[in-house]
Amino acid sequence: MSSWTLPPFLSTRFTRLACQLDTRIRPLFEAILVGIFCSSENRRTASAWFRAGGIGAAFRRAYGVLGSVGRNAEAMATTVLLEVEHSAAASDEAITLAIDDTPSERYGPHVEGAGFHHNPTPGPSGASFVYGHSFVTLARVVTHPEHGTIALPIRGDLYVRRKDLAKIPPERQWAFRTKIEQAVDQLDWAKSWLGHRGKPIWVVVDGGYAKRAVLKAAREKGLIVVSRLRKDAALRGLPKRPPARRRGRKPKYGKAVIRLAKRAAHPGGWTSEEMVLYGKPITKTYKTFQATWRPAGGVIRVVLVKEEDSWRAYFCTRPDATPEQILGKVAERTSIEETFKDVKQVWGAGQQQLRNLHANLGAWQLNLAAYTLTELWAWDRPEEQLVDRTASPWDYQPRRPSHADRRKALQRECLQQEFRDAMRDPDPNRKLQQLCQRLIERAV
Repeated sequence: MSSWTLPPFLSTRFTRLACQLDTRIRPLFEAILVGIFCSSENRRTASAWFRAGGIGAAFRRAYGVLGSVGRNAEAMATTVLLEVEHSAAASDEAITLAIDDTPSERYGPHVEGAGFHHNPTPGPSGASFVYGHSFVTLARVVTHPEHGTIALPIRGDLYVRRKDLAKIPPERQWAFRTKIEQAVDQLDWAKSWLGHRGKPIWVVVDGGYAKRAVLKAAREKGLIVVSRLRKDAALRGLPKRPPARRRGRKPKYGKAVIRLAKRAAHPGGWTSEEMVLYGKPITKTYKTFQATWRPAGGVIRVVLVKEEDSWRAYFCTRPDATPEQILGKVAERTSIEETFKDVKQVWGAGQQQLRNLHANLGAWQLNLAAYTLTELWAWDRPEEQLVDRTASPWDYQPRRPSHADRRKALQRECLQQEFRDAMRDPDPNRKLQQLCQRLIERAV
């Protein structure tokens, strides 16, 4: 197995991730990580990782290492979360988390845990469902001083439908959990590691996760939830204060029924305000009020927003939140969808062609870690170091460096580190020949 010389940033983080695994497989695990970052093949399968990492004849053990990563995915996610909190998110006044699920297309009836899932991006075919895996993913949303909002994926849980459990071998010991239960477990885990920081924790989720179980868990842990609200939500007004001499428990929900459609159709009460959303000033027309909602367990803040074609409703479990705060968190939630796109296109998540259930989960977790570590490496670096357009002089328009640009810049630094290490060797010619041979093998 050939070894690569890595920049100090990567070698330190690789060692911290490897500490979560058995000592006997740590060198092989670090070689897999090197392969993930250095692979240049179009399809980033697990075998492509092994070739780029120089694993060679130890490939069978390497597949077992991926399974071990899947069984220790939570510990891996904890390490990545602490890296984010100690670097990119250290100065944030509040903690923002985003939870959503995304499918990864797979093929073959023998892929453990695969099934039919809703396809959020049908594409030209218009297919409503896709066969493969579905991952419930938690991301830490941070704001870069120059590049705007970025969702750093931290933890992914594999969702397996109840009807697909019969296809999983019993030795996997896989228990069925709904996506809502997985989201609640992720909130418990995040609160246990972030609660000591003393900062307010905001959780932005899609409307599919704005369920009673998630809202109850967030309320018990002091988390603030922002999400989309159904237009037919059963809202009630605020409870009236009982007389001072009246005995018994005070009412939690009002008796007046609130119809969102009627509120939105009424011409009065709308307010126009300029807000900074998606990194630029935008004028929004909204209507806001407080209401009570049983799934949330009490009073919520509702914001109705006029759009070009219709209106939309959002809510926040913090009644005193401002409309700008709520709509700002809604805008930040879209960053996790951009992250899913980059994780699949830039890192090839879902292309690893693995059958083992835990190996698929481990591969997904490693792709998330690779994305987040790349963003952390590029956090304080100027744009000139991240974007190299010398071969395209016609491409001179200034724009935010993409995640692919950051990954290529990190690969360039890895190669520069290799050449610097070769030149310091007592026999630099031999070292350079070995390096060139490995680069030629990778290119071919």
